[in-house]
Amino acid sequence: QVQLIESGGGVVQVGDSLRLSCAASGRTFSGYFFTMGWFRQAPGKEREFVADIDRSGGSTNYADSAKGRFTISKDSAKKMVYLQMDSLKSEDTAVYYCVADTRFDDLLGPTSQVEYWGQGTQVTVSS
Repeated sequence: QVQLIESGGGVVQVGDSLRLSCAASGRTFSGYFFTMGWFRQAPGKEREFVADIDRSGGSTNYADSAKGRFTISKDSAKKMVYLQMDSLKSEDTAVYYCVADTRFDDLLGPTSQVEYWGQGTQVTVSS
């Protein structure tokens, strides 16, 4: 089994930065064999893809809303994945979920297919 624990959420103002962290654990988890990523869910909206990073850490994908503002990175040896969020907007307010998957090179497919989910961390951007 795999456990994902997010941290770093909070309340910030428009234009601020925030860095989310995700610690992965579990007997079968290896940062080198999992595609990792972040999804988010705003109130009244469906859960949506934000960013992912492949097993090697050499390839990333971003939602259009995140491009140019968010940066995903990972430390496979430490079993950590990060999401650096800059120039935050009020529409970035959501619960952010760390995810992991062993089967896909990216997480651009259906949200329901993603294997492992964290419990989420709240990010609130106030104006």
